Amino acid sequence: MLGFLKKNNNVLELFAPMDGEIIDITNVEDQVFSKKMVGDGIAIIPTDGLVVAPCDGKILQIFSTNHAVGIETKEGLEILIHLGLDTVELKGEGFTRLAETGMEVKTGDPLIKMDLERIKELGKSTVSPVLITNVSRTEEIKKEYGPAKAKSTRIMSVKVKNS
Repeated sequence: MLGFLKKNNNVLELFAPMDGEIIDITNVEDQVFSKKMVGDGIAIIPTDGLVVAPCDGKILQIFSTNHAVGIETKEGLEILIHLGLDTVELKGEGFTRLAETGMEVKTGDPLIKMDLERIKELGKSTVSPVLITNVSRTEEIKKEYGPAKAKSTRIMSVKVKNS
């Protein structure tokens, strides 16, 4: 009866999709990400090329070049993991797909393998933004920074708006 008085306790935790160093998205050397044109989140400077699911959800899209993955959570948040900067230009070189569009994934499930050395040899940055693209569905995003271990380090706690 007093449902309008209930607080939203719908908090989603996102975990590191790769080992590395978590940095502020505003420090990414690509204005599309640093100015939050695509969404809000963090970026990771990877030290290992295995990319895993940061949360439970459904893979909405893996780009044909394997440089980006979109996941939708049961709460309706859309998460984009963009592997490196300007890596679409590599046309898939340096990336191996380990999952498929439409798959249900759990936190830690393998998605993509990045060949970090090859990507650098080809002149691209491996800095990888992890974003919430539909920020209008969020009330608050708490971000973490520093060393990250895939599957276990929390990168963001997101309070999701009531529908």
